[in-house]
Amino acid sequence: MRTAFLGTSDFAAAVLERLAASDHRPSLVLSRPDRPRGRGRRMSAPPVAERARALEIALEQPERVNEPLVLDRIAQARPDVVVVCAFGALIKEPLLSAHELLNVHPSLLPRWRGAAPIERAIMAGDERTGVSIMRLTAGLDSGPVCLAASEPITLEDTYGSLAARLREIGGEALVRTLDLIAAGEPPPFAEQDEGGVTYAEKIGSEDRMLDPTRLASELERVVRALQPHIGAQVALADGTLLGVHRARTAQISSSDGDPADVGMVDHSQPQAGVTQQSGRLLLGCRIGVLELLEVQPPGGRAMDASAYLRGRGLPVRR
Repeated sequence: MRTAFLGTSDFAAAVLERLAASDHRPSLVLSRPDRPRGRGRRMSAPPVAERARALEIALEQPERVNEPLVLDRIAQARPDVVVVCAFGALIKEPLLSAHELLNVHPSLLPRWRGAAPIERAIMAGDERTGVSIMRLTAGLDSGPVCLAASEPITLEDTYGSLAARLREIGGEALVRTLDLIAAGEPPPFAEQDEGGVTYAEKIGSEDRMLDPTRLASELERVVRALQPHIGAQVALADGTLLGVHRARTAQISSSDGDPADVGMVDHSQPQAGVTQQSGRLLLGCRIGVLELLEVQPPGGRAMDASAYLRGRGLPVRR
């Protein structure tokens, strides 16, 4: 089948690579324009654009995908199906009606429609997630689904580990769907159950903060959900934001200090109530304690909590 592909992210780039290796290799890829990224704010191409160049597939990076010139360029490719995966821009009419548009969405729809389905599934403590192949419509991930593949979420999964598996599942599910369509046996599309809809809002700065008024178990999931691509943060006594890369819920006795204390507790200090464990960073939460295992100070590198305490120590609480 002739296809065109619209995508931007690392996830989409992996799906593109699988599609390009199939009998449905796209003749055209559309991605977002290059943007300044990183500390140096150097112009960088989106992962899908880089992958398309490596695969030697024709590439367009329009500012607005719904402009007439872009629609003409897609039409010139004469696709039987236009595949959309993590494109990052709203697709409107007349493009919606001009072609059969299939979307690769990393959740079991209707759960977690929206921008951050993998992160939200981990944060919520879901036991399973997956990938849905759906027809793109004007609503937010609300179109009918023709194929869904499920994947368990383990207690150790981070965004990085789960996304890697979902990329593989998504690519295989897409190719399977296109194979069926090409064979004249298209999978049936089923409307989503609106009663089961949840929304995966884009991750904002408030989502990154480890709020000690929440449960330690919830914050542990936040750390995993944002690792390694965004990163969680915790505020120290002087207002410094410390990056948190790894954490776990911890058990401490009453002699170790007050677990309800909403500050950082350095258990290597006698006044905090010394245990036989030293060099630990603990965040007392509304219920439970979160031990920070790997942290990153502003402008510094990621390091074990014990190394951070040896080199810097914690600021004095005001």
